[in-house]
Amino acid sequence: MSDDAATPWLVVGLGNPGGEYAGNRHNIGFMVADLLAERIGGKFKAHKARAQVVEGRIGAPGPANRRVVLAKPMSFMNLSGGPVTALRDFYKVPLERIVAIHDELDIDYPTLRLKLGGGDNGHNGLKSMTKSMGPEYHRVRCGIGRPPGRMQVADFVLKDFSSTERKELDWFVDRAADSVECLIAEGLERAQSTYNS
Repeated sequence: MSDDAATPWLVVGLGNPGGEYAGNRHNIGFMVADLLAERIGGKFKAHKARAQVVEGRIGAPGPANRRVVLAKPMSFMNLSGGPVTALRDFYKVPLERIVAIHDELDIDYPTLRLKLGGGDNGHNGLKSMTKSMGPEYHRVRCGIGRPPGRMQVADFVLKDFSSTERKELDWFVDRAADSVECLIAEGLERAQSTYNS
């Protein structure tokens, strides 16, 4: 893995653009990206790659301090691969320095799991990214659980978090943002041992 301090990390929050989707379960990646942008004191700006980006640094000053590009694709979830690939090429980011933050049905709410590579588990954002770049990027998987009863998956992920879930949402988003910072500054194993529950 290239540890060249000049090579940035590309951290991609997955979601759907537009106010009507902002609070959806499917948009937790955007929520985490927004919090990370707030922490580095940056504002998202439009990029020609059909994404909003903010550049900054993560980690304490010194050797653990890393250049980072935070991104929110503006293409809708199932087309995320195009903007992410364009950003990868623009910033010359190796695949192992790309982090996708996304909702995950097969993990209970509010549980986090970090991993490198793997399948897309039916997630259209990951499917699109993997199709464009291959699977060997990091994932921060934010558990949202399965839909209740007979509710369709598509309906469930495009609904806002329930009032009960919202009580823990800020904490969950905060913890996911912490895990991204840990992954970038201290590596996957440390982040997994600290945040995988």
